[in-house]
Amino acid sequence: MTQNSRSSGIVLGAATVATGLVAGAFYVFACAVMPALARSEDRVYVEVMRDINEVIQNPVFFLGFLGAPLLTAVAARQARGRGHRRWVWAALVLSALAFLVTVAFNVPLNDALARGGDPGALREDFEDPWVAWNIVRAVLLTVALGLLVKATGSRADRP
Repeated sequence: MTQNSRSSGIVLGAATVATGLVAGAFYVFACAVMPALARSEDRVYVEVMRDINEVIQNPVFFLGFLGAPLLTAVAARQARGRGHRRWVWAALVLSALAFLVTVAFNVPLNDALARGGDPGALREDFEDPWVAWNIVRAVLLTVALGLLVKATGSRADRP
């Protein structure tokens, strides 16, 4: 195994782990955090979501959240001419879409929640679209993770 091949394997592995961590975070929101919060009164719901939106903006989360698409992009570049390239490139497209969903939909909803107002009105405008877009990004990243796992298993393939 060459140094270049070892390096590309490490990058692909890191992209896979980062994607899995972020997909898992969104999955936990979809199947546990948001259903639990749905049981809360409006004021509690809004306060907890504001708190989550503040504390999630930390270096550890951003390392995975930004690292997943960046590492996948590097892995895609390194996969040129190799049999597993199609899996990595497909994962990159899905990872980029999940990032765009977050930036275009979830973050603006978070920002609107942070601006304040009547908790009932805030929740009504926030909850259903945020949950729906979170599920979209969870699915996108889960499929991207599967593709990266496939790429990892297919790395020995030849073009």
